[in-house]
Amino acid sequence: MTRSRRDPDLVRAYVRTGGRLRPTRELDLVTLVIAKSDPTPGAAPDVVRVMNLCSRRGALSVAEIAAYLDLPPSVVKILVADLMDSEHLVTPTPAENLPEIALLEEVLNGLRALPA
Repeated sequence: MTRSRRDPDLVRAYVRTGGRLRPTRELDLVTLVIAKSDPTPGAAPDVVRVMNLCSRRGALSVAEIAAYLDLPPSVVKILVADLMDSEHLVTPTPAENLPEIALLEEVLNGLRALPA
């Protein structure tokens, strides 16, 4: 006689997301996020895991978070959107890393000079 085996770590996606199917904002798998603050005390375990991962690793994409935590990307999108809404996660601003306009113009001129 065989017993049915249950994975103790198996939690349905709708339980992890509070029954929601869609994130509150449009996120791609390549959307980068960084932790801005610590998780709220009493936060759900998945939220704490996402926040701890982003705090340790720096800027991560939604796909990377899903891979590191072994969660479905659809669940991670909802969790990340919630954390962005509460301002615990933010997208990094690349403003300080922008190249000078002169360099961009030189690159553009070089590309235009290439034979077609």
